Amino acid sequence: MRYQGRITAWKDDKGFGFVTPNGGGEQVFVHINSFSSRQRRPEGNELVTYELTVDGKGRSQAKAVAFVGERPTPPKAPGRSSLPPLFAVCFLVFVVGVVVTGRLPSTVLALYIITSIVAFSAYAFDKSAALRNQWPTQESTLHLFALLGGWPGALAAQRLLRHKSAKASFQTTFWATVILNCGALGWLLSPSGTRTLNSLLGTV
Repeated sequence: MRYQGRITAWKDDKGFGFVTPNGGGEQVFVHINSFSSRQRRPEGNELVTYELTVDGKGRSQAKAVAFVGERPTPPKAPGRSSLPPLFAVCFLVFVVGVVVTGRLPSTVLALYIITSIVAFSAYAFDKSAALRNQWPTQESTLHLFALLGGWPGALAAQRLLRHKSAKASFQTTFWATVILNCGALGWLLSPSGTRTLNSLLGTV
């Protein structure tokens, strides 16, 4: 059975809000992943139709949400291309290779592993906070972890947790940090970069 209501208290940075049913009644929680179409993001005050379900704690939650006038369709998972994960795997294999061959110190590989774990944890914490209506992790913090080398872990979190993968502005900045990080690694592999890195490690 489908119901109709109006989106209220939409928080786009957190990706969720509430639907007030037509005719009144208790507000229903709605998450961005529950929308049938990802080509249009809600801004608040739109009329929608939805199916009603409950979460693990027995709270009302909307699913298969569609804007009034649109035909509801099963939501497609965003960013399901295999190219980004394949790129991340190839990148890490490359880093392992240059470390094994002695072109870079093992510290660089350790940095990627540690920051990836931290980034994945930060995404998991941010999604949990969003679902609980708690204070989220700043997007700038998530991007900083990616820039420092944690982007493989961040990418894994986006895919496995389905978090921050549908927001176009976030994705644009995220991939910019990936490009900058890869550029920094390329510089470290250059003669001047290698000398600078060895000099820094030698002073530690």
